Formats: sequence, structure tokens, C-alpha cells
Amino acid sequence: MRGYFAIGVEGLSKEGNFGNLVRTAHAFGASFFFTIAAEKSFYQQRTDTSRGSDHLPYYPWDSADAMQLPLDCRLVGVELTEDAVDLPSFRHPTKAAYILGPERGNLTAAMQEQCEFIIKIPTRFCLNVATAGAIIMYDRVQSMGGFTERPVRVGGPKVPRVHTHGAPKFRAGIPPALKG
Repeated sequence: MRGYFAIGVEGLSKEGNFGNLVRTAHAFGASFFFTIAAEKSFYQQRTDTSRGSDHLPYYPWDSADAMQLPLDCRLVGVELTEDAVDLPSFRHPTKAAYILGPERGNLTAAMQEQCEFIIKIPTRFCLNVATAGAIIMYDRVQSMGGFTERPVRVGGPKVPRVHTHGAPKFRAGIPPALKG
């Protein structure tokens, strides 16, 4: 899969959700994890059984203004709002940081202002923050991972997709050092 992604939560308060979300982020190949205005400091948790916090950088920013994302990283808010894009209709950016709201709450207006996109999981009511994060990461991997198209009939594909690399392409012709 091309690009990178990060996932974070604004106002996180529960250690179990932190550990669960870090473990899931590690499993899906996130580049880093972050919190904004978390109620406490989070480190290694019992629910992070993969020890994802040993493998993912963790950035605990005090406020939305303190957040420093990499250059060209697009901030995507996850919130149940009327104008949010339904997740199945959303094309994920190549370089993205996804921010979820806190348990029993919403993304602040200040955070929503910073988001380039607001997306929602089309459910009847809010989900647990760790579950919502897992769904977002799964959708990203499923839509950007280069998997074989789903078959028309029930079941898996008859032939798995195999990626082959072509010859290098140069915009200004082959460099002299590579001509042989």
C-alpha cells in the first residue's frame, strides 16, 4: 500500500481504548499514533497485547494548536455530522491522519475546523472509539491495498492478484549514468 497514515483521538480518557486502538493501528500498519488533550498520559497498556506502543511513535499533544503533522499530511475527522462524507463513498488521501472524538463526546469545533475532511461511519448511533478506529483503518487498507476486485459471485477470487513491476520510467529520458 502506498503512502502512510496515523490515527489519533481527541480527549481520550480510557486506558483500554488507548491500548486497543494502538494494537489495531499496529496491526494495520499505521505510521504513528497520537492523542489531543487526553485526560491522562498513556503508555504500555494491558490491552495492547502486540506491544504496538513499542513499535509506533506516540505523540501526546496538549491541544489542537500544538499538533504538528508531517508536511502534506491531510487531517481527516471522524464524526457523525449531517455534512460528513459516508465512509464507503470516501477516497482516502495517500498521506492521512485520522482523528476520532472522545468516548461519550464529539470532536471539538476547533478540531473540526482543522480537518480537511469529515467522514462518518454510516451507523445508527456512535460506536466505541476503538471500534470506530478499527473500521476506518480496515476501510483504508481495503480500498488502497491493491487487493483483487471482489468477485460477482459469492466467495473469493479464482485467481489471486499478482503485482509485477515494470521497467523504470523517466520523465526526461534515461539518465546518461544508466545507459549501457
